[in-house]
Amino acid sequence: MKRVVITGIGALTPIGNNADEYLKGLQAGKSGANMITRFDAEQFKTKFACEISDFNVEDHLDRREARRLDPFAQYALVATEEAMQQANFDLEKIDLERAGVIWGSGIGGLYSLEAEIEAFAKGSGVPRYNPFMIPKMIGDIAAGHISMRYGFMGVNYATVSACASSSHALGNAFDYIRLGKADIIIAGGSEAAITHAGIGGFNAMKALSTRNDDPATASRPFDLDREGFVLGEGAGAIILEDLEHAQKRGANIIAELVGSGATADAHHITAPHPEGLGARNVMKMALNDAKMNPEEVDYVNVHGTSTPLGDIAETKAILGVFGDHAYNLNISSTKSMTGHLLGAAGAIEAIAGILAIQHNFIPPTINHFTDDPEIDAKLNLTFNEAQERKVNAVISNTFGFGGHNASVVIKRFES
Repeated sequence: MKRVVITGIGALTPIGNNADEYLKGLQAGKSGANMITRFDAEQFKTKFACEISDFNVEDHLDRREARRLDPFAQYALVATEEAMQQANFDLEKIDLERAGVIWGSGIGGLYSLEAEIEAFAKGSGVPRYNPFMIPKMIGDIAAGHISMRYGFMGVNYATVSACASSSHALGNAFDYIRLGKADIIIAGGSEAAITHAGIGGFNAMKALSTRNDDPATASRPFDLDREGFVLGEGAGAIILEDLEHAQKRGANIIAELVGSGATADAHHITAPHPEGLGARNVMKMALNDAKMNPEEVDYVNVHGTSTPLGDIAETKAILGVFGDHAYNLNISSTKSMTGHLLGAAGAIEAIAGILAIQHNFIPPTINHFTDDPEIDAKLNLTFNEAQERKVNAVISNTFGFGGHNASVVIKRFES
């Protein structure tokens, strides 16, 4: 099978509006959490989130175009443009029928759906919805807009598996290329769910932190006092390319995607298997797919959402996969900084892994104050400060409501 390399990345996150800013935020242990500015959140139990800041979509997209897009699709186009610039394609010299897009979003255009329903409910006279409502809200539309922007006529669809969505997009794109069905695929994910319905819905599930007195430290994976995740937004785009295709055009190869896995907990709609069974199986599957031994992995970027059950289950899964080597790993949750980007989480966390390989550092798990006695204290969870380390191989985990599990394995590129 063909080898699949990474030739471009783009990031729009709560701790940086491009990949370089994101890198600096990860290195500094920056928290992206603050009080919600999009709407008056006073009526909700959670009044904070990890919003994109200092971002004006009209700096990136034509105003008329932007108005016809939900924020999740706007974010997708912005992150993809950065990745495409880094990949440096001459679009006139590639086979556009072998170039595709696979894009993940767990929720899609929630902002547009909510706004239209609210406007309809408040309206008078003849009820009327905006003709762009459906095209703005459907989850596949970001993939469609990306393909139209660059003329990519190959595979094009969306993955929807809650928080595992963009990791599944990466895994699917990996398979298409290594099986020879495509030369280039833009893969990633985007989410923009910081809305009345997003905050209210997750509050109703008791999934979110309610630490309103100290938002910056609310996302605290593995800490004894963790009590829910912090909702984030943004996008991550990764250009995957057939190695021979990339070499032929003289591309700058920044890493290699070598394995992926997908499993189900088959246990509970929201709670993980208590022993991390599905998580353990998906990491084993990804390593087997990569033809790698566990001892070859340096860093695990965990799902690590800062929920009481999930963090414990994932550490048990890591111990089950890596055995004694688990104590030689660096492990961290970058959600402590970015919050949880839902369907976009897998993409931006895979990018964190790529940046770790490029710059030989481990992003920290910030906001750690008190050890949890149910979590093995010998594990190096990279608390509070980034650590220098030569990183050759990374596993990135994402798990979604419904029991969906996805892992990808990324390595330093060697020709």
